[in-house]
Amino acid sequence: MTVAPSRLSLWAPVGACMALIFWLSSMSSPPSPGPINDKVLHFAAYGGLATLCLRATSGGRLAGLTPRAAILAWLLATGYGVTDEVHQRFVPFRTADVADLAADALGAAAAAMGGLGASGIIARSRGGRPPR
Repeated sequence: MTVAPSRLSLWAPVGACMALIFWLSSMSSPPSPGPINDKVLHFAAYGGLATLCLRATSGGRLAGLTPRAAILAWLLATGYGVTDEVHQRFVPFRTADVADLAADALGAAAAAMGGLGASGIIARSRGGRPPR
């Protein structure tokens, strides 16, 4: 018998990721892992956030990975990207950048759609039906 994950175990990682993003965006000069374009970092960070959101919106279950869960995950991650860009307007030496928000939204979309696609492949390999 499988025990359903608790809401805390589903949403705490989302909150932790959001807190990490907020902390980094609060820095006037955040650390960078080398000569990587900041749009790539935005894409990856918000892809990770959307992955955690998808896990939470699907209830931590493969059967819960539906288009609705993927859209909600994308909306949550992208919406947080909007608030992050607004927040950066008030941080010294930082600005709000529409290109950063676009990278956030694209990373979140890639993760949400990738998760949804993977769930369909897994469901078919198990003889089930893909999510609707």
